Amino acid sequence: MTLGNSNVARAAILARIRKAQGRPEREAAAESQAVDSYIRARPRGPVRPLAPDLVARFRARAESMQSTTESVAGLADVPLAAARYLAAHDLPISGCVWPELASLDWTGAGLALQARAARDEDLVGVTGVFAAIAETGTLMVVSGPDTPASASLLPETHIAVVPEHLVVGYMEDAWALARAALGRLPRLVNFISGPSRTGDIDQTLVLGAHGPYRVHMILVREGAR
Repeated sequence: MTLGNSNVARAAILARIRKAQGRPEREAAAESQAVDSYIRARPRGPVRPLAPDLVARFRARAESMQSTTESVAGLADVPLAAARYLAAHDLPISGCVWPELASLDWTGAGLALQARAARDEDLVGVTGVFAAIAETGTLMVVSGPDTPASASLLPETHIAVVPEHLVVGYMEDAWALARAALGRLPRLVNFISGPSRTGDIDQTLVLGAHGPYRVHMILVREGAR
């Protein structure tokens, strides 16, 4: 199912639910305003103080969950950094990349990445992020035509491009940023904390159980706060 058809199906399902509840098929402006007012009226709960260097905190927490990280000066350096990582781990050089990042010189770095959603055969997926959460070392990824969710979920190797100015302190900050920047939230928001894992079998930790075996984060200093 394509993204467009999926969105149409989702809208139809929600319209039927609203109709069954005796509400208009589409959300009225007053409903959205009521939700916004409800959120603004509730203060945030207590949080643990963080050190001033949010980027250092983010990297430390991400690495504690088996992610790997590298820092580069600017976006133009990302393709070569990705190529170095793949070569160092004897991983494939082909796969998919977010259309949002298609303008980077992947071919010049020796990579064969296609700007599209992931397919079954893709072993490498390269994405950006919407935000990165320092408290937990978590990536926040939102879906859209140029940011397909499958690129971070299907391939065995996920490479995430993380501009340092998108690192925030807490999950609450990430949600506030999403509401301010996006208005209406997209159909899918994913939080990624290291490689997929499970301990269900004999309490033995196994990576790659339900998604990528490895997550590599390329942090970009250009434009950092």
